[in-house]
Formats: sequence, structure tokens, C-alpha cells
Amino acid sequence: MIEIYKDKDPSYYKHTRNELLPFLPQNLDTILDIGCGTGNFGLMLKELYNCKAWGIEPDNTSALEAKGKLDGVINADFDKNIQIPNNQKFDCIFFNDVLEHLADPEGALLLAGTLLKKDGQIIASIPNIRWYPVMLSLLRYKDFRYQNSGVMDKTHMRFFTAKSMVRLFEDAGYKVLKIQGINKDTGFIFFNILNFLLFNTQEDMKYPQFALVATKQTNAD
Repeated sequence: MIEIYKDKDPSYYKHTRNELLPFLPQNLDTILDIGCGTGNFGLMLKELYNCKAWGIEPDNTSALEAKGKLDGVINADFDKNIQIPNNQKFDCIFFNDVLEHLADPEGALLLAGTLLKKDGQIIASIPNIRWYPVMLSLLRYKDFRYQNSGVMDKTHMRFFTAKSMVRLFEDAGYKVLKIQGINKDTGFIFFNILNFLLFNTQEDMKYPQFALVATKQTNAD
């Protein structure tokens, strides 16, 4: 485990991410949650879909807890050395706030593509660097301050806007089916007025994260 992750609050690994449920397909047979933490998200999908849920988690303590909830857990980094038993394939592979932690997110998406079933989907949640509080910090306070969690998490290695999220997936050979802001923040009155005056062209700045659904491109695409 990388040293900077040792100070994480235990709740960091326990999220269920209910806000991603509207982006899931109607039927699931087998899913893979990359960066599964303690396995709560995968367990929720098992209960809702009666599916099999696998997880990959580099944190030893979290992976051990996840093993009691999921059908298979691999305690390792997600890279070319990962070993998936029996050439298992998946209907959905999830990157729930994971890609921004990776030195090579495009490589991770390419690898994930080899584990997808035909017509399988990648579903990802990715922080939005254009979130209004971050932009305000840059413009008004001239500061770029890291935090223990959230959009400015000090363990993030990459930063994305909605446009660059789409580009990342397209460069890795995917077709983006949907991208939508989640966890909308409506508490900034000044920004809401400014956005209105700008004909709502800055709507993306209301969202700390975007959810993205993608499938592998085919020759027909």
C-alpha cells in the first residue's frame, strides 16, 4: 500500500454509491468492482441483481473485509500483472472514483476491455476539476490546495473535466453512451446567478463528479 493512503479515514473504503444505480443496465450476471474497498457496493449489487460480484482492492485490510461479502476478491493493484481466475469475463466493470488515482488510466481502461463480455459496459464515477469551489479557489484565492478527500484529494494523480473524461475513454477505444453530473451542488447562490446570466453554459461546474457509461467500440461505430 502506498504510504499516502495510510492516513485515510476507514469510511473512505466503505461507500455504497447508490447514486450510480440509475446508470446500471436492467440485468447483470457478473460484475467487477475495481477499487472495491470493503465490498459494500458489490454487496448492494448482489442483493439487487442476484448477480455475482468480484472486486479488486490493493488495500489489505479493506480487501480482507470485502472477501466476506463478494464472490471473489483480488488483493492487488489493477495492472498487467493481475490474474483473473478461469479467464472470467464481466457484464459490467466499475471504476468508482478510481481512474484519477492511477498513473495510467488509459492503460487501465485498455486492460478492463479485455475482461468485458461482448456488449459489456464500463461504468465510472470521476471527479470534476471544474467544480465551482475548485474554480473559485483558483480565481479568487489563487490557490490549489489538496485535501484528504473529495475532488482535491491529495492521492489523485490525474484531474478531469467532462470533456477530458470522454476523450480518455475514446482514446482507449470506447464509445461513451452516457455522461451525466452526479451529486449536484446547488448551495452557491452567486454561482447560480452567474450561470443564469451566462445562459446556463457553466452547468457542469455544479457537479463534483460525473458518471460515465461506455462500451467497446466496434467496426460499425
